Formats: sequence, structure tokens, C-alpha cells
Amino acid sequence: MRIATDTGGTFTDCVFVRGGKLQILKVPSQPQNPAAAISALLQQVRAKLSASEAADLGLVCGTTVGTNALLQRRGGRVVLITTDGFEDVLEIGRQARAKLYDLQFQKPPALVPRELRLGAVERVAADGAVLTKLAPREIASLVKKVVSKNPDAIAICFLFCFRNPKHEAALAKVLRKKGFLVSVSHEILPEFREFERTSTTVINAYLAPVMSAYLRETQKRAAAAWSAPSREAQSIRVRVMQSNGGIVSAENAAAEPVRTVLSGPAGGVLGASYAAQLAGLAQVISFDMGGTSTDVALLSGETRVTTESHIAGLPIAVPMLGIHTVGAGGGSIARFDAGGALRVGPESAGADPGPICYGRGTLPTVTDVHAILGHFGGRGLLDGGFELDLDRARRELLRCKGKFATVEAFGDAILAVSNAVIERAIRLISIERGHDPRDYTIIAFGGAGGLHACDLAAALEMRGVLLPVFPGALSALGILRADVVRDFSRTVLLPVRMVKEAKALALPAMRAIGKDADRFLSEEGFSNPNRRLEFSLDVRYVGQAYDLSVSTTGDFVAAFHRAHERAYGHADATRPIEIVNVRCRATGISPRISVSKIESPRPGFARAPSGRVKCHFRGRAISTALYERPSLKAGQQFSGPAIISEYSATSLVPPSWQARVDAYGQILLTRIGGKAGRDAR
Repeated sequence: MRIATDTGGTFTDCVFVRGGKLQILKVPSQPQNPAAAISALLQQVRAKLSASEAADLGLVCGTTVGTNALLQRRGGRVVLITTDGFEDVLEIGRQARAKLYDLQFQKPPALVPRELRLGAVERVAADGAVLTKLAPREIASLVKKVVSKNPDAIAICFLFCFRNPKHEAALAKVLRKKGFLVSVSHEILPEFREFERTSTTVINAYLAPVMSAYLRETQKRAAAAWSAPSREAQSIRVRVMQSNGGIVSAENAAAEPVRTVLSGPAGGVLGASYAAQLAGLAQVISFDMGGTSTDVALLSGETRVTTESHIAGLPIAVPMLGIHTVGAGGGSIARFDAGGALRVGPESAGADPGPICYGRGTLPTVTDVHAILGHFGGRGLLDGGFELDLDRARRELLRCKGKFATVEAFGDAILAVSNAVIERAIRLISIERGHDPRDYTIIAFGGAGGLHACDLAAALEMRGVLLPVFPGALSALGILRADVVRDFSRTVLLPVRMVKEAKALALPAMRAIGKDADRFLSEEGFSNPNRRLEFSLDVRYVGQAYDLSVSTTGDFVAAFHRAHERAYGHADATRPIEIVNVRCRATGISPRISVSKIESPRPGFARAPSGRVKCHFRGRAISTALYERPSLKAGQQFSGPAIISEYSATSLVPPSWQARVDAYGQILLTRIGGKAGRDAR
């Protein structure tokens, strides 16, 4: 039995297959103990199943534990050991300033304060030669200092250890024997660029105690929840979603938690990519609006992977999907700043206390606005299983509305500000990177995505909106469909004269990381027919600071020039180039979970709305059709204004928009009488 869970700020989602059909469940998240919400979901799923259906469990988790620990600075107490004289690399960083014209800008403090950064008397040269040996006496001295600091974890990052890891390995071996949780840079990121390597290794150590505790608790609670009805111990296998779009065993995730900081959003990108494939759309922008934040990503044929990510202002150099996150969700809190301007987010009411309409919150949120404007059709969430206190929401918003004449005007302003924040995020990943949003369709998911998507698509003149199946749990569906993936890399810095010669020089490094990749897939339980190894090279012009990744197949030099032309608008085939890094993506191919086609209507069939409600659109109260999504048939069409209600989410079809249901139950929304994309002027 394979089950995927995605822990969000407000709800924890679950997707599983029973009787050949996908099913979903949602429960409120428990931020203080995320594993408790997963346990509650498993208990509900287990209660639905017969003994034969629930023999063994394969649980795949998307988690925000690492992200939240970074954002809230609630990781472990870390000691950093580095080459003597280089203890301040974390403080110095790069010359580039995050906000060039902000005179009050303050860099976030280093995760490891100065008193917890230790220098080791050792030195390796740029070519890997040992200049100063790490003596046993020095190791003993370092261990004594570490013990006196009483850390939760240790990060080790020596100069040029990617060339020769001997010193790092020797120190790590002694510290691990002492029982310390150790992160070593040549194991985490054997690449050059000292600052990024140090930062990535420190973040791994910072998250390791938190992630290890979470995964232990998850495994314990999952086993108890799954075995409870029969009192018989069941086989439980837990895997975790990574930021690169692949899953990995809980043990590997606990050892390298830095690879999981965009765990949940990565599942959303995979789910959106699958939805686009079903709809036959080549160019889409995924828009995942949950309770706390919004994640957007541009998908054009394939998912984009980057090694230049920043989370909470901290660089992370392991491969991650190209996702941009902003603090705009259903639980985002609206407030007036010192100058009287209306602000929405990034602070969120989260799951506790939640929005006002949930019964405990006291501060106005985006969800409260949708509730009082009638966008939920006057009913609760989760098919009415989660009741909303509309009177309480209206009363509290009336108290907070400031100079706005009515609660509805206040609500419209909150939605406008929230949409502006999200629109800027979409512009950043599209226009600012050379992509015209008018060529794209927005895929809206998350609990709140369908409530905002049409307004965003209209503002950016996009082709339309696609509402995938299970929009409130699409991230969990993406996680359920994910393969086991691990990225391996090694810095080589090889000059390129001829393609064949360069490949021959890179071959030893490719063989070495290929062996590591095969070992990883064996440990994850994959045999040869279900393995895939994909090699690539990071290449740059000699003298450049940054590089582009190209496949090793064929003429990689010509491929690099083409990639450089596409990325920067120019290329020079006469300039010398060099191979910077060798990479290998190891994939263990998992069984595919698919969405089934839905029933087509009989000739002449026309589904009438299940009811009509009064709903506010841009200051006007309009009689609005209410459609129950499970009852819609393939090929059915209807026009707005309409509310589409289902278990996992609610979606809005504004006036002048129309909806069409495709063969898989996905709904494509387009503007009536308007031309799509570039023709919409």
C-alpha cells in the first residue's frame, strides 16, 4: 500500500490508491508535532481498508520541517570545523549584496556564531597535495574543544577537500566514534566554491538533529497507526521527498536533510508537470497557493533544476527544482503598516490559531475574505466536514476594516494586495528570465489556488487556467508518482581542447560517481532494469565565474555554445572552455500512479448547477452557480460566474470566463470572447 503525505502550514494532505482509484484525505496540520498529523491520516486510511489491502505500507512524505527550521532559526547547535584562518567564511560570504539600494539592509546572522567556529591546523593544496598534515595530536585537541561546546551536530569543511578528502574523513571518523552527528563537506557537496560548500554543509548539520527527530517520530507513529487494528506488526518503509524532485529513504534524508528543504513544493511541481502532460500543454506556470505561502515555477517541456538556490538568505548548492516562494497564502494576515498602507503577509495564521472563520483566530486573513465574500458557497471546507464561522469572520473584519466603507471593500482590497504579491512572483520567474507569460497557461492548485488563478491570468494576459484533479492535494499526488533520485557531483576543472580528449579526461570522475550512484540504488532496493544513470557536465568559458550544465552525449561543446546563446544571448565558438563539474543523476524508477479518464455524458446531456448562491466579484453581489466537481462529466462546459466545489479545494469562475472539463476531469478556464495569449491586447 503506497501512501503519500504532504505537510502544509494549515492542512496535511494524503493521497493513496484503493480499488484502482485515487483517493484523498486532509487533516489540520500540527506544527509542533508534524508526525502527529501523519499518524491521524494513516489511522483514517487504515480504518477504510480490509486486512488484505493493508498488509505492508510504503509511506512517502513531503515535509516542511527543514524549511521551517531554517526560516524560524530552530535548528540544532552546530560547531563548524574548518581550515585554520578560514573560520569567518560564513560571515564574509560573497561581495554581492542582496538588496543593493537598501541602506538599512542587514544580512541574516550566520547559523554558527563565531565562538562555535574552530580552526584546524591542516592544509591541502588546490591540486590535492597535502601541505600541512592533520596530526593525531591536532585531532585530539579538536575533539576536546568540540566536547566542551556541547553541540547537537558538527560540520567539517576543509580547503580543497573535494580534491583530497583525507583530512576530513580522518576527523569525521573520530568524531562519529564519539557519538556526534557529523556532516562532512566532501560527502555532502564535493565541489569547489568554498563559501557555498561551507554554507551547504553547515545547513545540513543545522537541520540534521531536527530532521532525524522528526523522521524517528514519523516512523514510530506510522508503525503504530498502521498496525493498530490487527495488533500485528506490519512492514513499514518510509521515504522522503527531496528538493530535486525525487524521493529517498528516511535514513538518507536524515543524513542529508539539506536536500529536503523544498520537499513539499517539489511535489507540487511534479504534480503540475503531470497535469500539463494530461492536458497536452507544453508551456505552463505552476501556481501552488496553500495556507501559508505560494510557490510558483515555470515549466517548459521539462522541470528546471538549479544549484544556485537561496533559502532564508542562505545559499544552498545541492540541486533543487527552480521554485520561487512568497509569503502569500490563505492564512496570510492582513494589517495596516505604520504609514497606513494595507499589507498582506508574509505572517500567517497557520493551522494554530488559523483564520478567524476557523473559530480561534483573531486577525483577518485571505481565507476570511473569501468566506465573507461568498466564495465558498456559504458552506464549510472538506465537503462541509470543516465548518466555517462566517458570522465571526464578518464581525472581526468589521472591527479591523479601518477607513474602508464596508467589509466587502476591505476584503476586495486584501485580495488585490495578495494578488499583487503573487503576480510579482510570476513576473520574476517569467518576464525577468526572458519568458512571456502570455505564452503560458497557469496550473492552479493548493487549497487557495483556484480562488485567485483567473484574476492572475487576466492581469498577466495568460492563455488560461487549468484546474487539475485533486487540486488541494496535487503536491501529494506528485510525491506519490515520484521516482527515487539522488544527484552526485565532483569538481574536475579540466581544459577542453577536443571533445573526445575531454571526455577521456573526465571518464575517471564519471566512473567514480557512477559507482557511488550504483551503490545508492542498490541500497534503495532497485535492480538493473529499474535503474537509470544520466551524466552531465558543468561547462564554462575560461575566465567565467559560472557555468551551464549540458549532457555528456554527443558533442557537448556545441551543446554548451547553444545553451550559452539561449541563456545569455551570445556565444563564442573560438573561446576556450573548461569542464568544471561532472554530475550524475541516479534514478530508481518507481511504479507509476495514473489518473483515470472520467465518464463522458450521454448525447444532449447538460448538467445543471446544484444550486445558486450570492457571491461578490469586484464589489458586486452576483447570483452565482454552484457546481459539485465530482458530478461533472467529460466535455461539459459552463460559463461564469460559478463556484466549483470539491473536497480538497474551491475554485472560482468569474464573470466573462468559461469552463470546459477534459477527459481526465481537469477543468480548463478561458476568457469568453477574448483571444488567448499574445493576441490578448
